[in-house]
Amino acid sequence: MRIRPAAAAVFLATALPATVTPVSAQAADRAAPGDTTFSKVVVNGGEDIVLGLTTRKTITITWTAKDTDGVAASWAYLWHGPNTDDADGILPTYPPAGTCKVSPTERTTSTCKVSFAVDAARDVDDNDLAGTWKVLAEAQDADDDWTAVDVVTTAKFKRYAKMTVNASPEPVKKGKSITVTGKLSRANWESGTYTGYEGRSVQLQFRKKGSTTYTTLKTITSGRSGALKTTTKAGTDGYFRFRFTGTTTTGPATAAGDFVDVR
Repeated sequence: MRIRPAAAAVFLATALPATVTPVSAQAADRAAPGDTTFSKVVVNGGEDIVLGLTTRKTITITWTAKDTDGVAASWAYLWHGPNTDDADGILPTYPPAGTCKVSPTERTTSTCKVSFAVDAARDVDDNDLAGTWKVLAEAQDADDDWTAVDVVTTAKFKRYAKMTVNASPEPVKKGKSITVTGKLSRANWESGTYTGYEGRSVQLQFRKKGSTTYTTLKTITSGRSGALKTTTKAGTDGYFRFRFTGTTTTGPATAAGDFVDVR
């Protein structure tokens, strides 16, 4: 990932006096420990973050910070490195937009939200970045004590996948064999292309004409360069498709149904 020289921490002003000065995550680590607690931490609405080659996406982190002395400021960011001092793993923020509001009924509690844009073509150039990312949360209380928690929750970054399908012959006589071919590929952030994803379980599904429901006929494994090929018997008019449910590093993909006329 290309990292810009932006501050690692995302400062979020609260409704408390504006005399608080934000510090970097590294400086906060050296400050006196506090007792702020973080809860309800959610990244991207709880959904995986799936990026293709040119995906532009706004990612939101929400959380609650609570401190008996009052919360003066709180911030958070995503990171992927072996430790928080490794800037190679910090997701760039330039700059994020966010708020951290003190509850009108409970001054010791702040509800926080920050959003920032990710441009895959600009920000992501390493396939190893797919997988689990961590969220670091920090806060400054009213007594100028600092709390930092390296991992308050995690989020999944995944490579976008896509699928093709073709069922033939068309038309076909009832009871005859139908050959269904296709390809499973996924975004290669390093090469800037979509490359075949082999050795993955893929479902062959069928939807009868007039129905809205697909039924899984069998499960096959993608071959060299993500190639898919299997056969089935022609029974009735309908649509064939391949469906891939995804992995820990790659998002799901479903091909549009290919209609076969059975005579």
